[in-house]
Amino acid sequence: GHNLLILAQGLGQYIQLGTSIDDAIGEAYDKTAKWLGLDMRRSGGPAIEELAREGDAESIKFSIPMKQHKDCNFSYAGLKTQVRLAIESRNINAEIPISCASSQDRRSRADIAASFQRVAVLHLEERCQRAIEWALKIEPSIKHLVVSGGVASNQYVRARLDQVVKKNSLQLVCPPPSLCTDNGVMVAWTGIEHFRMGRFDPPPPAVESEDFVYDLRPRWPLGEEYAEGRSEARSLRKARIHPSLTSIIQASLQQQH
Repeated sequence: GHNLLILAQGLGQYIQLGTSIDDAIGEAYDKTAKWLGLDMRRSGGPAIEELAREGDAESIKFSIPMKQHKDCNFSYAGLKTQVRLAIESRNINAEIPISCASSQDRRSRADIAASFQRVAVLHLEERCQRAIEWALKIEPSIKHLVVSGGVASNQYVRARLDQVVKKNSLQLVCPPPSLCTDNGVMVAWTGIEHFRMGRFDPPPPAVESEDFVYDLRPRWPLGEEYAEGRSEARSLRKARIHPSLTSIIQASLQQQH
């Protein structure tokens, strides 16, 4: 998983305001759900959200990540560690599914789920608020915050981010939950938009030569980094080895003209 805060100025024109420097929020939800012995058939987000309704979100004082960093980057590795230690201190056994837990054990798990979710989403809110402020400085005409990906199917996340956007006189836009985790649809739709604008390469030969090499990039920047949000995290320094997708698209368009 990966978190990105992007200012989209047009198709293929993106400014990166923030990104994950270690674990993403979806990874944190999934790991927490697994450690709490929850049903993972629907992924961690819905499972945590459901159990959290039974818990006290103020019962465990987890620290909000990266409070001292006034940027838009995300870090959930430390919160995951806090959650793991809280689970261990309460002797919660993930091998015992939540459906078989005693009432006291279930309450402990619910408190952890609720406390985790509150802090995880607070981190998301803080980053989105700052990203909106930065985006409005660059592009005062923006009207929407689009939240997509697996975490966008979480109703608690939607409700909290809806409050953030309303404070800034913006509108929250989310895909239907059924599409939030469908990366294939996201990629295909982007391809369709580029195709409609005539941005495509001819199909590859039916038989590729044996020395044909694909350049695999686990971290390929979508857009140029906003100066105020530039991070020196090692993972991001490695990502900068490659030109951003935005710069490649713009260079290609200039060649066409």
